[in-house]
Amino acid sequence: MESKTQHGYLILADISGFTSFMAATELEHAHDILSELLELIVQRLTPLFTLVELEGDAVYVCAPENAIPRGETVLELFQATYVAFKDRVEAIRRKTTCTCNACRLIPTLDLKFITSCGNYILQTVAGTSKPIGSDVNLVHRLANNHVAETTGWHAYALFTEMTLKHMGLESQGMHEQIESYEHLGEIKTYSLNLLAYYQDFVAARRVFVKPEEADFRVTIDIAAPPPVVWDYLNDPRKKMLWDLHHKFTVDKVDGRRGAGMQNHCIHGDNSERIQTVLDWRPFEYYTQDDRNPKSAKPDLMQTNYLTPTANGTRLDVRFKLTMAIPGPLKRPMCSAIVKMMKSEQGYKNLAQLLADGEPK
Repeated sequence: MESKTQHGYLILADISGFTSFMAATELEHAHDILSELLELIVQRLTPLFTLVELEGDAVYVCAPENAIPRGETVLELFQATYVAFKDRVEAIRRKTTCTCNACRLIPTLDLKFITSCGNYILQTVAGTSKPIGSDVNLVHRLANNHVAETTGWHAYALFTEMTLKHMGLESQGMHEQIESYEHLGEIKTYSLNLLAYYQDFVAARRVFVKPEEADFRVTIDIAAPPPVVWDYLNDPRKKMLWDLHHKFTVDKVDGRRGAGMQNHCIHGDNSERIQTVLDWRPFEYYTQDDRNPKSAKPDLMQTNYLTPTANGTRLDVRFKLTMAIPGPLKRPMCSAIVKMMKSEQGYKNLAQLLADGEPK
């Protein structure tokens, strides 16, 4: 048993909605989904913190204060971890075709962080070390709080007043609340809405080719709603029904489609192109770059923008040349590349395919 008292961070990353999710879902599917999310949280937190244990729906980590000299780093890590968590939940929801309750209820899962900075002793039993002490008890008791009841938030970072002072953070913009626990008394807490942060983050990270930036555009009206058109643009099997000059394979991100996904496009002459998805807004637009596998840099960026119309969808495909060539040459060269890839004909094929009625 390590008798030296340490001062540091004690943190629970707790998946909100876990109990109701498990009660209403198929165990095997729920287990797979939660395992994936817990593993993601561990991967994000453990570069800075030490994993103490997994507690069902929570990841419990700790770190001595001298391991994290800048307190704001803790909040930044929470924000980055939440963005990754929310992206993963959305990616699972977006691409699952399973109709079981576990897959259907994925969006009910969220994430909160409970943080206390205090004293603890590391107790080692059978080769396993765990913090013990009153502040350890506190961080676990704080997981049962009234923030959601008061604010409606299910995604937040909660700090005790002493923790916030230790981190050197201002409480401006945070929700102040008193929690009361037997043997621990009243604890002043401050909470930050992580969902609001995520929404702001998503709004700020859009990557797309604006109409005025395009070196070549293809605009076509399609007699099908955006979700159907989106599916035909992104499902490799459906894509090959209209893009007759290429074959496609997909490298998903952790088994899911979304930003970071790569398409391997094989032309008729067996030349290969790698397309990496940079931004993914289902049914609105996606942006990808395009490069030769022998090149480290892409030479083409493309945004496919879908706008609902009275008769279906207007598809606006915007190509932008990214290779380093003189400005006056970009538009004619981009036009030549798009024509060589037979992209415009492909989109016309798609419009005709869906005008004839979606294949069964």
